[in-house]
Amino acid sequence: MSVLLRPEPVVSIKRSEAGPESGENHSLSVIVPAKNEEQNLPVLLARLFPVLHDLGRPFEVIVVNDGSTDGSLHVLRDLTHLYPELRVVDLARNYGQTAAMMAGFDHARGEIIVPIDADLQNDPADIPLLLAKLDEGYDVVSGWRRDRKDAAIRRNFVSRIANRMISLISGVHLHDYGCSLKAYRRSVIGPVRLYGEMHRFVPIYAAWYGARIAEIPVNHSPRLHGTSNYGLERILKVVLDLLVVRFLDRWIGKPIYIFGGFGALWFIVAGLSAIYMFYLKFFANLSMIQTPLPLLVVMSIMMGVMSICIGLVAEIVVRTYFESQDKSIYHTRELINLDKAPPRQRG
Repeated sequence: MSVLLRPEPVVSIKRSEAGPESGENHSLSVIVPAKNEEQNLPVLLARLFPVLHDLGRPFEVIVVNDGSTDGSLHVLRDLTHLYPELRVVDLARNYGQTAAMMAGFDHARGEIIVPIDADLQNDPADIPLLLAKLDEGYDVVSGWRRDRKDAAIRRNFVSRIANRMISLISGVHLHDYGCSLKAYRRSVIGPVRLYGEMHRFVPIYAAWYGARIAEIPVNHSPRLHGTSNYGLERILKVVLDLLVVRFLDRWIGKPIYIFGGFGALWFIVAGLSAIYMFYLKFFANLSMIQTPLPLLVVMSIMMGVMSICIGLVAEIVVRTYFESQDKSIYHTRELINLDKAPPRQRG
């Protein structure tokens, strides 16, 4: 199958230059989350290692065994004797793809990180294309399974709807968030911590750190062995995780805005209800106790007060979070003619 290369990035956060990292021969870490892929792993590695050797750069392959119940771990132990660059991270139990991906990020030593699925649906031959695009000065290059070989309705249609929704809400426009085959610079992936089902949102996290993002079409093959670990139930998980991502993006530094907004909305409901209640009392001769309006007014005021109090508590928690870990509310790309930041003044 031929590989089509998009002439321009789908998403690009502009810089004045491509940057000093462009074109350099960085070391590479390929991460392979795997669960019950006993039959697929030997085939994948047999295809992957020749491609990586041809790149002419230092590399390692980290396979994260995510609680497999078949012979995957035994196969990996044997394969480490065949491939010296193969590393294995064996998780104590099945934690899910996001945790397995995070384990791979934590143990990776390369300056460029490339995740790839273990089910043979991603083509290792696409990795040089991702790296070539990365060398043009981008920080993240995402694969796009344009000719996807999955179930038309249960996987493809649902995925298209989810991708459009994620792009609309996040503001980072990609065709295929679910494609594991991506390339990241460590500088943008290093600060990222993943939870839930959020591995698909890594480009969004990277965009928060000012990453330049591109997308190119990649090959996709039908699954030959094993069964998919994805089901329709993941749609709800993706939606809920997307809400968390949006909250962290917009309001992590000022949670009082969202909780205070809800509080103001409840106070408006209380005010309108009170006005209508008094209108019925004085102009329609209807006793207030004959309607649920008094209860609605009281409950709305209580909800408004509670929302604002939660917002104030959240403000305290956010400040504790940033201060206790010496985190900053901003991220600096580079310092020009400045050796280091001045020491912080603590009172």
